[in-house]
Amino acid sequence: MSEKDLKAMYRTRTEGQFPETIELLGRGYVKVEDLRYGTNPHQPAAYYKPGDASGLALGAYTMLKTGKSGLSQTNLEDMHHAIGILKYMERPTCAVMKHCNPSGAAIKQDGMSLVEVYQRARDADAQAAFGSVVAFNVEVDADTATEIMQTIVEGVVAPGFSETALAVFNDFDTFKRNKAIRIVRTPPFDGLPKYTDDTPNAWEIKVFDDGSVVLAQPYLSRLKSASDFIAAYNDHPKKGRMDIARQPTAQELDDLLFAWRVNLHVRSNGVVIARNGQTLAVGTGEQDRVGAVQQAILKAQSKYQGNESLTGAVMASDGFFPFRDAVDAATEAGITAIAQPGGSVNDYDAIAACNDKGAAMVFTMERCFSHH
Repeated sequence: MSEKDLKAMYRTRTEGQFPETIELLGRGYVKVEDLRYGTNPHQPAAYYKPGDASGLALGAYTMLKTGKSGLSQTNLEDMHHAIGILKYMERPTCAVMKHCNPSGAAIKQDGMSLVEVYQRARDADAQAAFGSVVAFNVEVDADTATEIMQTIVEGVVAPGFSETALAVFNDFDTFKRNKAIRIVRTPPFDGLPKYTDDTPNAWEIKVFDDGSVVLAQPYLSRLKSASDFIAAYNDHPKKGRMDIARQPTAQELDDLLFAWRVNLHVRSNGVVIARNGQTLAVGTGEQDRVGAVQQAILKAQSKYQGNESLTGAVMASDGFFPFRDAVDAATEAGITAIAQPGGSVNDYDAIAACNDKGAAMVFTMERCFSHH
């Protein structure tokens, strides 16, 4: 295979033999389209939506710009995980996705424009954002579109695009490097199931190589607002009761809720460090919890050059802390508030580690592992 062929395979459709309709678990599905390819260029793939469903988000997308050869499975998966984050956000938010994980996310703060929200999400990890899928929970305007076109982006998904934004995305004379960008409009997705008292609209399905499957209820959260956090506490059978000494500030609570919701679609073990509505670093896919924390801290320090940059930041952990080492690593780096599920036999020590540094800790009372 020549070098030209190698480059072409990423932009060429891999044809497969997929039926127009299928039935899965007693539910009928209709084909939306044959995809560019699946997870890799040599894997054909097709995308289906339920034929009897209303209230779809990604399943009812409209391609406003197809790029050179449309969407791949990887593009759709990034969009899916982005929507899984953004559906929880009550203010304009941007998630920049790479390999089914957010490289960065940001939520609007007072007086902030959408283009500033996008810049903060992108620049949370500008290196990883190259070739990303960018997602919004609000209509994209022309200023934001212009900023998106400054770097290489695989695709943009949002519930709306202004006419002037679409003109920017089609301005190839000005933005020559981004001709292959894909623009995808969906219906608003804030009405999708989010909370434990919502009715799920589908099963989560995992298919193994031998054809066996696991069915599970999709992830739904108990946390509707920051008031649903629980101040960390532990009744130790030998040491007695330990309560967190300091409660989070209003800004810390807002950041903790934001970080937790971003963490819902971070591959476990995952942690999210955030401050003022922006992720500073995401630690993902580590086999041990302290490793995820250390990974995120190193990312932030290499980017912002120094421990001082994490002073006043918060951290959300998708699982509890089996030892106090991860908490010590976080507070020593300057993190002042932590959200975690709670339930470890060593919660007492984790709370003590926070109290030693004057840090706040809250329990979510739920775990959000994502083994995608």
